[in-house]
Amino acid sequence: MAKEYDGRALRLRRVLARTDAYVRHAVTYRSGDLRISGILNIPRGGGPFPVAILAHGYIDPAIYTTGRGMAREQDYLAREGFAVLHVDYRNHASSDDDPDAERDLRLGYTEDVINAVHAVRRSGDPRLDGERVGLVGRSMGGGVVQNVLVTQPGLVDAGVVFASVSSSTVDNYRRWIENDRPEVARAIVRAHGSPEDNPELWAQASPRTYVDRATEPLLMLHGTVDDTCPPRWARRTAAAFEEAGKDVRLVWYEGEGHTFGPQWPASMRETVRFLRRQW
Repeated sequence: MAKEYDGRALRLRRVLARTDAYVRHAVTYRSGDLRISGILNIPRGGGPFPVAILAHGYIDPAIYTTGRGMAREQDYLAREGFAVLHVDYRNHASSDDDPDAERDLRLGYTEDVINAVHAVRRSGDPRLDGERVGLVGRSMGGGVVQNVLVTQPGLVDAGVVFASVSSSTVDNYRRWIENDRPEVARAIVRAHGSPEDNPELWAQASPRTYVDRATEPLLMLHGTVDDTCPPRWARRTAAAFEEAGKDVRLVWYEGEGHTFGPQWPASMRETVRFLRRQW
C-alpha cells in the first residue's frame, strides 16, 4: 500500500500475429528493477481504445510461454475493441527473475500488474486510453486483481475475476503450498512464520482484510462445480465486499467447473457489458 510504483518503458518488441481485428505484439515494460514481458493486442484503427490488463492463473513458470493462460480472453476482448495487455509476471517467459517471489507469497505479481497500469499511462501511445483501464484476472490472477483493488484504490476503473482463488492467503497456502510444495512452505515459514505463529502477517497479506479500502466495482464469475477454487471461497469474498458496502456482483454459472466451458461466451459478454458500463 505504501510502496511507490514506477511502471514505465512500455515497448512493442515485435509483431506476433496480424488478424482481421487486431495486431498482436510482444512487449516489455519496467516493474521496479525488473523487466516484465507480455503481449499486447491492439485493435485495428486509430483508437484510443480502452485497456484491459489481464492477470493469468497459475502455470508452472518452467513451462509457461508468453501470453499463455488467457488466449481466448485476449482474442475476445480485442475483437470487442479493447487494447489487451497480458502480463507474464516476474519469473515467467522473458520476464526477469525474482528469486524471492514464492517466499514472499507471490505479492510481486501484484506489483507487476500495478506497474503495467502505470506503464500504459506513461507510454504516450495514442492508441491506448490510460483513463479507461479495467483488470481481468483468472484463478490466481483473480487474487492479483483483488490485491490491486484493495491496495491501490482509484488506480483502475473496475475489476473482473474468473474462478478466483480465495481472498484469504491462508486458504490458498493450505490448498496448494503447505502439503503439495513442502520446500516452498518451509521457505515461507522461515521468512514470515506460519499462519498459526504469525496470524497478523497472514492477515496483512490477504485482500479480504482490506476490502474497506476498495473504491472500484468488482464482478465475480464462478462455476457452481469448481473443484479447484471452491464456490464457498467466492461466496466469502463477495460477502466481505458486500458487508463493507462495496460494489460487488457475483454471477454463478450452473454446472461450470474451473476452466468454464459452454457458458464461457456468456461470461465474456457479461464482462464486456460490465466494463463498458464504467465508461
